[in-house]
Amino acid sequence: MAQISTLVVDRQRTFAEAVAAWLQMESDVDVVGVAQSVPSARRILAAQRVDVMLLDADLPGGDDLLACVDTPVRDPPPYVIMLSSSAEAERILTAVRAGAAGWVRKGESIGHLRRVVSGVTRGETWVPPSELGRMFQLLFDQQDGNGADDPLAILTIREREVLAHMADGAGRKEIAERLHLSPNTVRSHMQSMMRKLDVHSALEAVALADSSPGILPPGRQ
Repeated sequence: MAQISTLVVDRQRTFAEAVAAWLQMESDVDVVGVAQSVPSARRILAAQRVDVMLLDADLPGGDDLLACVDTPVRDPPPYVIMLSSSAEAERILTAVRAGAAGWVRKGESIGHLRRVVSGVTRGETWVPPSELGRMFQLLFDQQDGNGADDPLAILTIREREVLAHMADGAGRKEIAERLHLSPNTVRSHMQSMMRKLDVHSALEAVALADSSPGILPPGRQ
């Protein structure tokens, strides 16, 4: 099994080193670096292959670091999981729109964090369940009144199929298996679909699919 190369970026050295030490004990996780600042994190990203970056949501300059990881020298970019002592729907939604794949409270167990690390590499988006209702309400409110009968009409048939399976709860790997495609091809369809819909995360795309009359997840058609 390939190891998940992981970078921990947190302004609190003790916390960052503790998280790194616990994750390093997992057989399929390889912690390639620990950083307390954006410049240090950038140096590690430039020198190492990083699959997952754990990023302090309150790190000075962290927003800029999150924004830059989607256009790295190496492809594909790392998945980013935000770490914070709090969890407000507005902040989480902003982070997801900026490219974050997950949000984890710092008080959660290392086992939960480990599951999130694994999950995002399969194309999943992880947010605190207690905030999901508020997040979807925010998304629906923002989409209300857009005047489009079917905002998904601009998608290709394959992109609509991918989105339908996303709305059914499938991750990238599972979608690839269902549609007999490679995970990289599925990721390309996801990126194209989100660009056309002018959304910045899988969560937003799924919310749009659930509110659209033009698409239904498998099993609900």
